[in-house]
Amino acid sequence: MSRRYFGTDGIRGRVGEHPMTVDFALQLASAAARVLAPEGGTVLIGKDTRLSGYMFESALEAGFVAAGVNVQLIGPLPTPGIAYMTRRFNCDFGVVISASHNPYDDNGIKFFDASGGKLSDELEERIEAELAQPPVTRISRSLGRATRVDRSRTLYQEFCAATIEAGLDLSGMKIVVDCANGAAYKVGPRVLADLGAEIVPIGCSPNGRNINDGCGSTAPDLLQLTVPGVRAHVGLALDGDGDRLVMVDHLGRIVDGDQLLYVIARARKEAGTLKGPVVGTVMSNLGLEVALREAGVEFMRAPVGDRYVLAMLRDANGTLGGETSGHILCLDKTTTGDGLVSGLQVLGVMKKTGRSLAELSSGMQKFPQVLLNVKVAKRFDPSSVPSVQEAVQKIEKRMGADGRVVLRASGTEPVIRVMVEGKGESATKAAATELAAVVKAAAE
Repeated sequence: MSRRYFGTDGIRGRVGEHPMTVDFALQLASAAARVLAPEGGTVLIGKDTRLSGYMFESALEAGFVAAGVNVQLIGPLPTPGIAYMTRRFNCDFGVVISASHNPYDDNGIKFFDASGGKLSDELEERIEAELAQPPVTRISRSLGRATRVDRSRTLYQEFCAATIEAGLDLSGMKIVVDCANGAAYKVGPRVLADLGAEIVPIGCSPNGRNINDGCGSTAPDLLQLTVPGVRAHVGLALDGDGDRLVMVDHLGRIVDGDQLLYVIARARKEAGTLKGPVVGTVMSNLGLEVALREAGVEFMRAPVGDRYVLAMLRDANGTLGGETSGHILCLDKTTTGDGLVSGLQVLGVMKKTGRSLAELSSGMQKFPQVLLNVKVAKRFDPSSVPSVQEAVQKIEKRMGADGRVVLRASGTEPVIRVMVEGKGESATKAAATELAAVVKAAAE
């Protein structure tokens, strides 16, 4: 059965348009209750700061309580915080109301299982099958109860703080933290301040509509100006639901997910605590692969999407992986990508070594990367077209070990993504343009 509503990260869409409506949310809650807690149980519901979060929170609460499931409402908390608290409170499952790095007029609903992990494809398919049934309302004595547990978010703050190496704190460090006016706006600054850092918060004044608006990991321009402007040591930018991280060094330069992964992996390799290979994606910069190879670290590539990185890490018995966007998995610390936890790992390395982020990340030289989107009338597999295969082989032969080609069809729109990496910027751009023209011709 193919899933109609669940994508790679839950259900997401424009608020007010199916499926992001109140009636669908209530129906989804009833369906999920029948699959994940058929005999009753407890669900934890958290959200980010979008205006529509109140509406979906109420609808989900009604659907779960009517189906006999007890509800705990924790309010705004990063997605990884919901994963942790679901496990900490021994809930049967958890729900996050968030559309991550999307603008405020989108929203989404995603689930965690009792262990704080994402639901399997099979469970998501079973929930979708149950959507064909009307929402259930049990008799009065079998209804669930709803309680607010928002004060317990301090448990998540303590958990984050405990992931930094024992004996270390952040005293003497001046840190600018940008929480994207999103879910981490309370816990982010508090975690860093509790560890002794001097904090300059930006993007920490949500109004329901300004989440990810000119701030956060997808728009770090203000952070880049602020860090050198206030003479801070470093800056952290989270996205709206707090699971992604990019950082800014003291010179105002962006340090992306690939570079952060390198810093953490290199430090763990030197400390003898790195387990298994490091896993990136097919879109991870070739410079990361080269730098890790030189450091004696095995590197593997998964398809795009953190669930695929997670699956490959588990198969390879690894603990560290991530994406260029800043979605970093430290499985020895937590079960899912956590921007705060990832940031603390980097800050811990800075404090322990006394080196700046600019120094720590300088061991990885990013290769020029050109990404072109070729619009097509209908999605197709470009690797199955002989003319495209021939062009790819020609370019790969010309670039040798200093280049890489990735072709993939977008999963959400009729676009073929053409990505070429190489040492020289002009040669890389020319190769990408050449290949894009072949793909476009093949699509006509």
